[in-house]
Amino acid sequence: MSTQAETRRASVAPAPTDKPSRTLLAGLSLGYFMVLLDMTIVSVALPAISTSLHVGLSGLQWVTNGYTITFAALLLTAGWLSDRLGGRRVFLWGLAAFGVLSGVSAAANTLGALVALRLALGVAGALLLPASLAVITNAYGNPADRARAVGNWAAITGLALAAGPLVGGALTDTVGWRAIFLINVPLALVSFVITMRLAPETAIKERGGLDVTGQVGAVVALGALSYALIEGPAKGWGAGAVVAGLVLAAVAAAVFVAAESRAGDAAMLPLRMFRSRGFSAALASGLLANFGLSGLLFVLSLYFQESRGYSSFSAGLAFLPLTLPTAFNPIYTGRLVGRIGPRRPATTGFVLMGVGALLQAPFTGDSALAPTATVAGLLAFGFGVSFALPALVAGTASSVPPELAGIGAGALNSARQVGASLGVAVLGAVLNLSATNAGGTRWALVVGGLTLLAGALITVTGLRGRTAS
Repeated sequence: MSTQAETRRASVAPAPTDKPSRTLLAGLSLGYFMVLLDMTIVSVALPAISTSLHVGLSGLQWVTNGYTITFAALLLTAGWLSDRLGGRRVFLWGLAAFGVLSGVSAAANTLGALVALRLALGVAGALLLPASLAVITNAYGNPADRARAVGNWAAITGLALAAGPLVGGALTDTVGWRAIFLINVPLALVSFVITMRLAPETAIKERGGLDVTGQVGAVVALGALSYALIEGPAKGWGAGAVVAGLVLAAVAAAVFVAAESRAGDAAMLPLRMFRSRGFSAALASGLLANFGLSGLLFVLSLYFQESRGYSSFSAGLAFLPLTLPTAFNPIYTGRLVGRIGPRRPATTGFVLMGVGALLQAPFTGDSALAPTATVAGLLAFGFGVSFALPALVAGTASSVPPELAGIGAGALNSARQVGASLGVAVLGAVLNLSATNAGGTRWALVVGGLTLLAGALITVTGLRGRTAS
């Protein structure tokens, strides 16, 4: 039996080369870029979607959160599938699904259909992220080349964040909101062709069985909590459905914790990892970082267009002070973290994000200083993001054993996407409490800013400083 297993593994073992084609890296990075782009490109199209489909604030929250809920909840399972079935195969499946679902999303005529498709897109996106990294790891046999390739792959994060609002605004104004989904079709096709032709097969790893109970618990907990937070302002916090959602979220979370404590090697997220204070701090901070980032993008996209009367493209331009630093500053942050450790860069980032949000809060009305405050606040926020997120990646990697590095990275990504879902739900609820968009935006910025400053307290007390050489 062991001989057969070894033969089977050998038949799918990769044949890495020291210098794989640059086209392969471009194709894999393109798939990752597409997944990240979909998280931000929708933001500036929300008012157009609202008008076209006749939906209110809660409907727009579901359009945004439908993607991140399934993406966050299934990332760790997608990593398991990549190991068990091969990264190349899973990546190709994810690309095909993402391209087809994006094309169908462009034809959605009801809120229910669009949200269902966004949930399905999150599943496809979850398949792409760990699988693309697995293919890169297998393709680059030389450690130095592999490190550079992974660095270039990871740098796509800032580029996607910078491009999302701008591309989304341009497409919405010139073609219509449906074009923000259609753009994924050619991107997925190009990535699919490149990967099919150039990517080596990846080794199939022996892993424990799928943690079904934990996976179901995670999906139900996040979905039920998001439902309660989104529908609470409209239905009333005492409404039966809202209370049931909160109770179901609590029960599902308890089921998840119980499942992880008993699953052993098959656990999606081994609880022993939380014995490391640095790991716990990195996950909590990652959640809060995306809480603020995604919540702010959601709230300000509506504010720019509804209160200031910007077009979709102008709203995309207004976000440039936030997005541009994320396209270049992470390179400097990576070097800084290498010298002094993740604690100070991460803490600086959270302080800048919190101050950037709070700086804008007093000027959401008709003040002549509003444009200046927006630019200054978004610039501080953007530099904060570019300091905090790379430092949290490094903080996670340094706080877990090497054999759990993949699970640690997946857990950080999951925590960040959970934070994104909660940020849209919570700050959207705060926005809904005020009679005017400007007033609601002011309070949402205050809540978001204070939450991010709490993140600074977590990083300064929980993350490690300079690592021992």
